[in-house]
Amino acid sequence: MCGRYAQSRNVHQLQLAFGLPEEALGREGDPRAWPPLEELDPDYNISPGRPVYAVLGPPPQGEDTGPPGPRSLHTMRWGLVPSWAKDRNIGYRMINARSETVADKPAFRTAYRRRRCLLPADAYYEWQLLNKDGTAEASTSPATDPQHRKRKAKALKKPFSIHYQESEPLALAGIFERWRDPEVDDENDPAAWLWSCAVITTEAAPQLAHIHERMPVVVPADGWAAWLDPASGPDDLSHLLDETPVARFEVDEVSTDVNSIKNNRPDLLEPVEDAGPAHPETLF
Repeated sequence: MCGRYAQSRNVHQLQLAFGLPEEALGREGDPRAWPPLEELDPDYNISPGRPVYAVLGPPPQGEDTGPPGPRSLHTMRWGLVPSWAKDRNIGYRMINARSETVADKPAFRTAYRRRRCLLPADAYYEWQLLNKDGTAEASTSPATDPQHRKRKAKALKKPFSIHYQESEPLALAGIFERWRDPEVDDENDPAAWLWSCAVITTEAAPQLAHIHERMPVVVPADGWAAWLDPASGPDDLSHLLDETPVARFEVDEVSTDVNSIKNNRPDLLEPVEDAGPAHPETLF
């Protein structure tokens, strides 16, 4: 799964990294048509519900049948809220979409077909379970392990940071949605529209399976265009879901300070040689 990640680059740095125009789309105009773009502070411990940057694909210029325009950068809330949801808080349960079922699940399938994005990240965090006898085992997910909660409650957690060996951002495969807040009367009020996203996950590669059984799908640069293109078909997309460049990843054990979202510092990404005893994972 992907339950926490880091992203410290500013708008200009992301525009350079993803080949985006300096003039942002969606700064003005109809809030129903485009997500906003806000300058976010560096966040080294992003948790569900937080605002995050998202790269969107090229929209038509002018009419819907016009030539495509440039990609664009926007901000969204992490935790997808389907358009039919009655409450935005459902997003806290939809931070991830499984690659095996994303094309079929009612909450995700329309976004997967029509609204895909890339979520820039310096790194993502994952936790390995440490048993009381000192042995380690991979973390599991509730969807595949009926004993997930019991196993997690009894074990300590060792955090890891996974990132590219080079200093470039990961591009997490994402999907996004637009939700109308029924409590806001004016449709032209930006507060009436919530734009939210989810990270697509897949079975962990052998190199990472000792930490967690799942991992986020990371799209390599030569796959960005196809992932963001609304015209990409099932075969194109399924190919990209299997192409995470794990051979380029570097895995660092990091401080258990990252276990609490109250901690948000650059040094959370620094590897530790001797982390000491693990501590229970907590969002708070």
